[in-house]
Amino acid sequence: MLTCEICGEELVLEEDMKTHLLLSHLENDMGCPLCSLSRVSYDELHFHINTAHKDHDGAEGRGGHSLVRPSSRPTPTTTTTIVDSHCKQAIGLSRSEGSEGGVANGNRFDTIGGGVSLRTSNSTLVSKELMTVTPTPPGYTAFSGGESSGGRAVAIVGPTSSVSTGFLRSAQDSSRPTSRHCHAEESLGVGSAEHTKVKQKRFSSPLKEKQFPCPMCALVCTDAFILQEHVELHLLEESTAEEAVLGATSSTEAASPSSSNSSVSPGSDLRLARGLQEEEKERRKEQEAKREAEEFKKLQRQFGVDGRGGYRRQMERTMEKAVSRGVMVPADFHNKRAEMMEALASGVDDGKTRTQGVLGALYVYYQREARDCVHVWLSAETDHYCSSEGDKGWGCGYRNFQMLLSSLQRMEPYTTCLSEGSVPSIPQVQVLIEGAWREGLDPQGATHFNQRLQGTRAWIGATEIYALCTSLRVSARVLDFHQPTGPGDTHPRIFDWVKQYFSQTATRGARLPPRVVQTTQPPLYLQHQGHSRSIVGVEQKKNGSLCLLLLDPGCSPGDVRKLLSQDGSTVTTAVRRMRKFPGNLKHRQYQVVAVEGVLSPEEKRTRILNSRTLQAERIP
Repeated sequence: MLTCEICGEELVLEEDMKTHLLLSHLENDMGCPLCSLSRVSYDELHFHINTAHKDHDGAEGRGGHSLVRPSSRPTPTTTTTIVDSHCKQAIGLSRSEGSEGGVANGNRFDTIGGGVSLRTSNSTLVSKELMTVTPTPPGYTAFSGGESSGGRAVAIVGPTSSVSTGFLRSAQDSSRPTSRHCHAEESLGVGSAEHTKVKQKRFSSPLKEKQFPCPMCALVCTDAFILQEHVELHLLEESTAEEAVLGATSSTEAASPSSSNSSVSPGSDLRLARGLQEEEKERRKEQEAKREAEEFKKLQRQFGVDGRGGYRRQMERTMEKAVSRGVMVPADFHNKRAEMMEALASGVDDGKTRTQGVLGALYVYYQREARDCVHVWLSAETDHYCSSEGDKGWGCGYRNFQMLLSSLQRMEPYTTCLSEGSVPSIPQVQVLIEGAWREGLDPQGATHFNQRLQGTRAWIGATEIYALCTSLRVSARVLDFHQPTGPGDTHPRIFDWVKQYFSQTATRGARLPPRVVQTTQPPLYLQHQGHSRSIVGVEQKKNGSLCLLLLDPGCSPGDVRKLLSQDGSTVTTAVRRMRKFPGNLKHRQYQVVAVEGVLSPEEKRTRILNSRTLQAERIP
């Protein structure tokens, strides 16, 4: 027993198995040459072409297809083929058993799809060239399309009987079953009529190909890629034409908005895309503005202008936290708060953070110690003011001004314009700076602080110190060391200038200057990014290097008072903290405020006018 590997049907003979494979499986692999109908049998294809493509009859002379029905009588004929002029493909099915050309040496020749295959006894197919002449058994008729060999006509040849099997067979094979479809129709009986009608309805009309209509015009394409290219051409034409149309369209819409609403512009899609782009730009601008606002708030908090309160509010919060931690009892809180309010009302600093006699102690120290220094120049007597709980983190500029003012009040030229012995508190210094702004000094700085310093924790710098000194009729100048001038981002020019500032009066009229000199020059206000300090002296070592002596408001009173100690090692440690070598000053920019005398009323008015565009002296 032989079993079919496709459907599982069992047959006895090998010849029957070959016939079964040919009739039941291979014959259902046909396709219509005139439309996309495929995978049908030869009988179904024959019926389909004769019913669905009748309009192609007689079109052979025009390069079309010729459909010829079988004749009623057998006639010798030539090749049985189906030639598709559009696909240029020949499809022919023939089979001959018992003839000299059909069976040779136990082999069978079958013509399938326009080619010839040699089917041997072991079912191996060997491709051959296209047959040109095939003998026609009795009962079959062959027709030619009217053209020579290789023409564009289509000839479909079948037996003279009403139901054709689609193959050429001998009289001995005419009684053999053709396919399983035929067995199914015979077994169904009456029900097969309805089945036949459904199949006839399917094969009587050509199979429609899938169509792709253009959404922008009436063109219908048969391929999705062709449609895509076609639509892209539409968009390209609109984008080029829209540039010329938009100008006239915008003016027309501005003149008559009702007419523009009633008609649809050909560039509506482009306008929509541009509208979306503008919305995206606006969204990005909003995000950028929001980010800038957040950064500005951070800067306001950093520079103390965020409305959190000034000196008094910070002092109160500090004392409240001390009470909550148990460090301070409520009674002490109320007493200290009352003392603070009294000092703020008077406008004079309470002196709790002041250390006096610092420069005198330094002079004594250098007389006894520091033998590695060739020369030492010190400023005039200056008191040290450090930051308190009320201005910690932002009050360095105000404290340095208090140091400068404490030195000026001891000098004869400045007593006429400054109140002797009274150093203003930080809130009072803020009031004085606001008064200088109202006089017209530094209008750009006033705008920066919104004309207000009281009740804030705003940082001040060199320009505010200059404006305040000018308002008090004290002549001052601002020097801007705007870039490093030495190796390793150092500023040796600052050290040279400070040495010249302090030594210019000490060496006047003396052949050999002393090793330690306390000059009559006031201290210098030194400002850099984020902090400020006061320069009260300069050292010159044996190797010629210079070292600045700085008083820092961030240094606690206890550390500064070590300078007043009688212990030499303690004083040496305190002086070491004051020394700053060129390698210690590596900020990119430094500004120095130097006091040079007293201004007359006319000079003050001139400086007020010149301060509208305040400019520092740039070095180098």
